[in-house]
Amino acid sequence: MRRFGSALAVFGGLLLAVAGVAPALAHEHPSGITDLVTPAVVRIEATARIDITLLDHLGELIHVERSYEVPIGSGTGTVINPDGGMVTLTQVIKSDRDVRIYAANKIFAEHHKVKIPVDFERHKLKDDRLNHHLQECYPPKRPTATCIVDVTPEIKVFPNISPADKEGFRAEIVRLGDKPDSPAVLRPVGRADGSAGLPTAPLAAEVPAKDGSPVAVAGFTGRPAANLPETVDIAHLRAGGAGEGGRQFKDPEKKVNEPEKLGALVDRGLLGGPVIEDKKGEVVGLLLGGGKDARMIGIREVAKALAEADVAPARGTIDAAFEQALTRFHTHYYGDAVPAFQRVLDLYPGHTVAAAHLKTSQAKRGTAEDKGAKTAAASTDTPGGVPLWPFLVAGGLLVLVVLAAAVLLWRRRLSGPEPEPEPGPVAETLPPTLRPPPMQARSVFEEQADSTIVVGRSFPALPKVSSTSPGQPVLVARGPGTKPDSTVGEAAMQKYCTGCGMRLGPAHSFCGYCGQPTKT
Repeated sequence: MRRFGSALAVFGGLLLAVAGVAPALAHEHPSGITDLVTPAVVRIEATARIDITLLDHLGELIHVERSYEVPIGSGTGTVINPDGGMVTLTQVIKSDRDVRIYAANKIFAEHHKVKIPVDFERHKLKDDRLNHHLQECYPPKRPTATCIVDVTPEIKVFPNISPADKEGFRAEIVRLGDKPDSPAVLRPVGRADGSAGLPTAPLAAEVPAKDGSPVAVAGFTGRPAANLPETVDIAHLRAGGAGEGGRQFKDPEKKVNEPEKLGALVDRGLLGGPVIEDKKGEVVGLLLGGGKDARMIGIREVAKALAEADVAPARGTIDAAFEQALTRFHTHYYGDAVPAFQRVLDLYPGHTVAAAHLKTSQAKRGTAEDKGAKTAAASTDTPGGVPLWPFLVAGGLLVLVVLAAAVLLWRRRLSGPEPEPEPGPVAETLPPTLRPPPMQARSVFEEQADSTIVVGRSFPALPKVSSTSPGQPVLVARGPGTKPDSTVGEAAMQKYCTGCGMRLGPAHSFCGYCGQPTKT
């Protein structure tokens, strides 16, 4: 039945392919397969802790101390090995804006009660003395500076787990790009996730070259939470475009302005998020842009950054178990998928995708949608489509025949030894005194002094008995041309054994078959 089912599936697939050839000629629609990547998508927030001291000496010298946490950037990253190595864009964790200017504006506005925009721009005040002190507070640091500033950058990573990690974990910069749109590499600091590590995303070897290739983008618009899961959307790549300039997006049917759609997602938090190829579910690049434009930096630039940072992408134990579970899930073997997803959750309890698919698999296990249940129901059939019951019946009959033969053999042994055979025609022609003794039943395993085994065989009737000397009868045959009553010599007579009837030569003293002496 499996072969029949496979053939039916292939035939059905061909019909679907023929039926859908016209739309396929237009363009390929993304299937939305992102399960291999979304568990490895993380939210990244970069901030700067600024400790600033304002030296106010307009009157008496006063030290005004403040601490501020200034946002530097935020976006999406992707874990690429079980140790927690991550890739994102440089502008997510580094800003061209000077946070020291932000701190100077804020402390002056708070302490001197003046109206200064709290931003990253340099401003001037109408009061000359205050304005002079403000300008001396701005960087760079000088001997006459009125502010002492200490900046400590901090990067926090919020993984895609359930329940959500509200605190996240710290990460450090391994490599920064020389441009805002260049890839950056991070690694966790003091993160302990057990021996299995973190879920990872597979990286593709190259970017699809075909125009209109379907892809998907993924990321977080905020810190992961029960009511804020990852955001996933579909797109299509245009042909051409390489390097840090990025590859553009375009809908082949021109129904959606994909650059504008994806640019809005970048502004909401998907900056640096993975662009996922639709066939194998692998990462082919990182999303960049914003506003009404969005592009993709390719996987070659990402691989180059990882190599320069000496961080190798790799897949782990969690990923291997998850791929096996996904195979069962997407082929609709829900009963088999349940223990597979439970194994993933044993390795990584916070795995959101595994938990969601486990719930679905448990709901569909044993239903009409579960192919595993259909296979179990048809388990009484052989793979070739022949019913199994004839083989079971034949096996039962064979067992009965063997038992019956064993019983008959046992009863035959209980009935005693077989009767002695009747004397053969050769023995009947001999005088009573020369007839061989009756054959006795003996085991082939008996060991006696006379180990000759007499084998009962049937032979043609032999000539009558003659005698070459008184009292020593042997079986003889007359040679050709001799008369019945004529006297012949020993050379013309053929001798035979009186025990078994075998033919003897003139010089034989014993039968070569049964061992009986000829006594001639």
